[in-house]
Amino acid sequence: MGILKKYLLVLLVGFGVLVALIIFSLNIPRNREANFMERGVLSLMAPLLRPLSHVSGSIEDVWDNYIQLIDTRGENLRLREDIRSLNARLVAANEALLARQRLERLLEMKKSLTPPTVAASVIGEDGSSWFRTLVIDRGRSSLLREGMAVVAADGVVGQTVKVAGESSRVLLLTDHASGISATIQRSRARGVVKGKGEMLCSLEFTTREEDVKVGDLVITSGIGGVFPKGVPIGEVTMVKRGEYGIFQTVSIRPIVNLAHLEEVLIVQRGGYE
Repeated sequence: MGILKKYLLVLLVGFGVLVALIIFSLNIPRNREANFMERGVLSLMAPLLRPLSHVSGSIEDVWDNYIQLIDTRGENLRLREDIRSLNARLVAANEALLARQRLERLLEMKKSLTPPTVAASVIGEDGSSWFRTLVIDRGRSSLLREGMAVVAADGVVGQTVKVAGESSRVLLLTDHASGISATIQRSRARGVVKGKGEMLCSLEFTTREEDVKVGDLVITSGIGGVFPKGVPIGEVTMVKRGEYGIFQTVSIRPIVNLAHLEEVLIVQRGGYE
């Protein structure tokens, strides 16, 4: 309040001069030059009006900058939303492209098989220490039965063991209960591929005299009527011939990446009720 009283007289004088200037300016004829009194008032008001003009210009600049800031923020929000939408579309497009590539490879496998097949998607898995299984979205409604062969684009996956109306459980070839008649493609040596868990298998009942080497491709033999002949099973990673016994120890790495399966083919032959 003390400051206001101190400068009240100055403010009143300034306001009065401003009003006088306005009155004079309104009464000046357009075609008449200003008289001595009018010129004096204008000269007196000029120092007062100049700061007011600067203040007014500064306020306009601040306001314009504020409006521009609001517009820029709104534009940034719109751009962020557009970027999120484009990223979502890009992800969807990449997924569609990858799915198409996988299905094209699966179609190539389907063409190589003589028996009829039906495609299925993997919808679940069980990687416990006791069982190695997958759940697929096909069942009895698609004419599936227990004991049918299941393959992927790269090779053998396993066999159906539980078939419901719209889904089935597939026992993987790496499960301890799995056994598939097989052949070494290069030397034609035979044996049975047994699951060892942890995504590994072994070729058993192959005698010491059989020609088996690391890197050999193991394929289905076709014996037993479940798996078609010549479907890849895995690659030999270790061969060990002990001093005693008639069989050699052969370790196999499955050719199919069982941990990343998304689509499979079920061979519609054989099986049991």
